Amino acid sequence: MSDTLFTRIIKRELPADIVYETDDIIAIRDINPQAPTHVLVIPKVEIATVNDIQPGQAELIGEMVLAAQKIALDEGIAEDGYRLVINCNRHGCQEVFHLHMHLVGGRQLRGISAS
Repeated sequence: MSDTLFTRIIKRELPADIVYETDDIIAIRDINPQAPTHVLVIPKVEIATVNDIQPGQAELIGEMVLAAQKIALDEGIAEDGYRLVINCNRHGCQEVFHLHMHLVGGRQLRGISAS
């Protein structure tokens, strides 16, 4: 594993507010939340970007979505709704090059624009 911020959190070298964890996934509160609920769902195996996901990792990606579903329910935002976002590379606004999914909700979200 390289030394990304998320890898250091997974190794417990950096603190984080962990809201969910399995053998394969960890979910933490974003330190710069964009909504009342903003959780990052991160696979423990290092995958740099969406472009690097391998066919054999499809189940892991499905586990990330199911984890987000459970967290949304636990956070009380499932019924009103939420957004799942995976950014890819610089133009996609990816800042940490370790795949992660943003679970955002807890208020009415604006529509998505390309600007």
